[in-house]
Amino acid sequence: MPYYTVKDGTEIYYKIWGPENGPVVVFSHGGPLNADNWEAQMFFLANHGFRCIAHDRRGHGRSSQPWEGKNMDTYADDLLALFEHLEIKDACMVGHSTGGGEVARFLGRHGTSRVRKAVLVSAIPPLMLKTDTNPLGTPMSTFDDCRAGMVADRAQFFVDVPTGPFFGFNREGAKNAYDCVTVFSETDLREDLRKIDISVLIIQGDDDQIVPIVASAHEAIKTLKHGSLKIYPGGAHALPDDINKDLLDFFQA
Repeated sequence: MPYYTVKDGTEIYYKIWGPENGPVVVFSHGGPLNADNWEAQMFFLANHGFRCIAHDRRGHGRSSQPWEGKNMDTYADDLLALFEHLEIKDACMVGHSTGGGEVARFLGRHGTSRVRKAVLVSAIPPLMLKTDTNPLGTPMSTFDDCRAGMVADRAQFFVDVPTGPFFGFNREGAKNAYDCVTVFSETDLREDLRKIDISVLIIQGDDDQIVPIVASAHEAIKTLKHGSLKIYPGGAHALPDDINKDLLDFFQA
């Protein structure tokens, strides 16, 4: 399996699907998932001529499990190391949930010289936590309950989330994961969004119970210089069923 090693010795797993000379799409997964969450999109786009690359974020999937480094700056730096390792240029980026924050921080921290377009799907920017300057955010008590649930019964927590709010099934109709709650809930990405000077497509369902749309997509679109928003009526936090066509249309435009 292919790996690359970053400066602190962490080994990051990645996979590549699609023709060698195709235009590149780099995917960033949500937490606590891994690169496999993108297989449907990678298969679809690879069959339309794109070279699709996805990595397992540090502490996730097949990558190393370091005790330190679970913060958005390090995630973005790890991603830059992937770009450098594979000499990626003129890429499109796609991030889901926490991965959307990773994409935003990458672009805000490292610039857009290697990237031509980006897509944020059910993504955490600009800021999930409710603060004096972010009154539409989610109270800290919600994230404290999330962390407490992981510690009390980690197995049950990872049953309850996907069978409930992640896919919307409750509607009619580890350490790394623990640390990830702090990263996705408390990282302020507002300044990163302001720095992005490329076209960004935001995709989100209006019934997202994990990342409420009012405090995420509706706020993020106000900040982006070249942003567009597509809302899936009734859509949950999981990747929308029709996202493949949306990605293809956006990348080919």
